[in-house]
Amino acid sequence: MNRQLRDHADQIVREAIAAVQPDAAVQRALSGMEFPGRVLLVAAGKAAWQMAKAASDCLGDRIENGVVVTKYDHVMGPIANFTCFEAGHPVPDENSFRGTQAALDLVADLSEKDTVLFLLSGGGSALFEKPLVPAEELQDITGQLLACGADIVEINTIRKRLSQVKGGRFAQLCWPGKVEAVVLSDILGDPLDMIASGPACPDSATAEDAQRIRQKYNLRMSDAAERLLTIETPKTLDNVHTQINGSVRELCAAAAVTCRNLGYEPVLLTDQLCCQAREAGSFLASILKTHAGDPKAMAFIAGGETVVKLTGHGKGGRNQEIALSAAAGIAGLERAAVFSVGSDGTDGPTDAAGGYADGDTCAELLAHGLSIDAVLQDNDAYHALEKTGGLIITGPTGTNVNDVAVALLD
Repeated sequence: MNRQLRDHADQIVREAIAAVQPDAAVQRALSGMEFPGRVLLVAAGKAAWQMAKAASDCLGDRIENGVVVTKYDHVMGPIANFTCFEAGHPVPDENSFRGTQAALDLVADLSEKDTVLFLLSGGGSALFEKPLVPAEELQDITGQLLACGADIVEINTIRKRLSQVKGGRFAQLCWPGKVEAVVLSDILGDPLDMIASGPACPDSATAEDAQRIRQKYNLRMSDAAERLLTIETPKTLDNVHTQINGSVRELCAAAAVTCRNLGYEPVLLTDQLCCQAREAGSFLASILKTHAGDPKAMAFIAGGETVVKLTGHGKGGRNQEIALSAAAGIAGLERAAVFSVGSDGTDGPTDAAGGYADGDTCAELLAHGLSIDAVLQDNDAYHALEKTGGLIITGPTGTNVNDVAVALLD
């Protein structure tokens, strides 16, 4: 392993994630805001605890009560008079349902003077849920969509119609109270109705869209679930005001600042990356090979969210697959490295945020008797990168604004 490149990768990851913490964003959103009646807080998503803590620090006892629903191991301590739930992601579980029901109980019987401060971040689709179908069926449909490589917009289009809180329905349940939503975006282009499946946003997708996705992926579902796909979700909501305060563009910009400080010339390739993870890794490797003869240090940055189509039974995530697939292309290049991370600190069902590979990774894997092609076919990037020291582990970060991949040429 190239120790200098790995140290630079770790520093870029650390400083980029620090720059997109939601504390300042939430405080900016709440600055100068006035509330005529009661204020109740509901926070949902991977960044829910951090956002709720920032709101509590800002508004203090002006918030009467709150409910926070976030991923397992993401609650960092008690917050004032809030009740915190940890729940399943990316597949909802009983704790998702318990936390969501507590939020619905909190916002019942509001007056028109009351305000629900709704803090939403990515991951809310699984964490904030009250299903219209049996829990086991919802979990099965979610698993099918994840396994077949559906993108997040397709997944959320289906999930909205199987839920009592998604697709604007949560805001309807808050009526006549007002909903003041503060959102961290983890979806390309920041479509409000798709972030966490839009619990407080009118739905732009149609029933026809949902049925087309079901047919595209040949989803197995009950007749009752199929009928739900034909029902339109709310198209207008007049009790909601929303602010987006954070996105992958800020993550890429922060990564570029650190790259420049380390002596690299940063080049933003895109903040709309949306392809198979293996294709993204191969593409980044190709860019490094093109510039391998250049004397200057460069950093090519790509933000977004790739997908993985499951072909095996291994352990890994999209960011680990990006790094591992790049390893084959940059094999033997002494100055090259590729790394990719999820800003929330998790990548797939693993404890890693992502993965790192450089010009030595391929040879190191061969020394362990591992072929990159075979590892990718089995979706087992985690165990392969574990052997080379290529896992990037940050722990829960408190934010969630999508992924960033960087190709370094030292």
